[in-house]
Amino acid sequence: IAKEVAKLLEMKAQLGGDEGKHKFVLKTPKGTRDYSPKQMVIRERVFNAIITCFRRHGAEVIDTPVFELKETLTGKYGEDSKLIYDLKDQGGELLSLRYDLTVPFARYLAMNKITNIKRYHIAKVYRRDNPAMTRGRYREFYQCDFDIAGQFDPMIPDAECLKIVHEILSDLQLGDFLIKVNDRRILDGMFAVCGVPDSKFRTICSSVDKLDKMPWEEVRSEMVGEKGLSPDAADRIGEYVRLHGGLDLIERLLQDPKLSQSKLAKEGLGDMKLLFEYLTLFGITGKISFDLSLARGLDYYTGVIFEAVLLQQENDHVQEPVSIGSVAGGGRYDGLVGMFDPKGRKVPCVGVSIGIERIFSILEQRVEASEEKIRTTETQVLVASAQKKLLEERLKLISELWDAGIKAEVLYKKNPKLLNQLQYCEDTGIPLVAIVGEQELKDGVVKLRVVATREEVNVRRENLVAEIRMRTRWP
Repeated sequence: IAKEVAKLLEMKAQLGGDEGKHKFVLKTPKGTRDYSPKQMVIRERVFNAIITCFRRHGAEVIDTPVFELKETLTGKYGEDSKLIYDLKDQGGELLSLRYDLTVPFARYLAMNKITNIKRYHIAKVYRRDNPAMTRGRYREFYQCDFDIAGQFDPMIPDAECLKIVHEILSDLQLGDFLIKVNDRRILDGMFAVCGVPDSKFRTICSSVDKLDKMPWEEVRSEMVGEKGLSPDAADRIGEYVRLHGGLDLIERLLQDPKLSQSKLAKEGLGDMKLLFEYLTLFGITGKISFDLSLARGLDYYTGVIFEAVLLQQENDHVQEPVSIGSVAGGGRYDGLVGMFDPKGRKVPCVGVSIGIERIFSILEQRVEASEEKIRTTETQVLVASAQKKLLEERLKLISELWDAGIKAEVLYKKNPKLLNQLQYCEDTGIPLVAIVGEQELKDGVVKLRVVATREEVNVRRENLVAEIRMRTRWP
């Protein structure tokens, strides 16, 4: 017993006594943040716009656990695998926090033998990255994914994914944007004809993927210096990865004597041509660029890949708009489900992920700059009283309103001053006040006051719910 008591006393000493000596560090963990009610209002608006779009396109919703077996995630992300959060062994299973929503989706399809689904999934993912909070890069963040799984005719689902990105970015009014598209097969074919050894495809791919952040010279020196690529091969890659355009460029590359040696590249270019024909029918090619520098570092992509970037006109003298970062990305991953299926059965998939955090950072800054007043509640009416000793009547009335589905509040004081009740409505943006007084109770009415205009009307108690609904209906 003495031993146990000593142990407990030691623990108590470590935790600190009751004298308040122990100081807690009050902060959120690195790469995470809290969201205030005002920030949550902006977030909800963005989520609603995205979900509305996903549902418009006929998607169902699923959810998966926040952690997976470690082996489920291992080997699916290429060089990014080092960013996976491993959890301490708890009860015999080696677990990791999910890194994205795509690999869990592939596991879900294989496990449930699903060969055909159009789904969306909005949830938090975790990356042990170096956070850049100001640029919307976190260690814990939301992803909003839309995927189409199933065997279909080429490029029709892929075109729909690009249309979805176009719809969401147009709807959110974030400013000018560009959706870059490429194809893994074109990249691999290009690497092959440029003299990149097969074993170096993926690592060179992740170097090319940095071209949106680094100049070509730096990327070239990484390929040659760090990754051991021959300078000749690097220069040949350089001729291609700086090309971007539309259907005209695809036609030109289909005639390219070097690229046409690669069956893979020809296949990719043929599909890219078809994709652009469908995008023309959707009327969105003005915002699409076929860009040979787009590589997307993840290992699981097999065909079309795409990334949406926001553009910022730096000043009037600059001709080229400057990219201020990626806000959506995705592509085709036909082999991922087969990696989980015991019989190796493949389920072709294509999907898109919306970068909600960066979008949110932009909208939050915009709201701050405009000083827009944001309501953080949806309360339609405050139940108030003008005299004392009417708490019971206020509670009776608010209960009637709640039961009728009206969003209502009451101040938690027995005898609040009318002025304080009205001020509360001003501060929180509540549009109506339902006032009960002795005279109103006698007459069987409630005085309804419009906060903005100070107009007051007596409404019969039985008509109050209908009157509130009519006055708070959105235009």
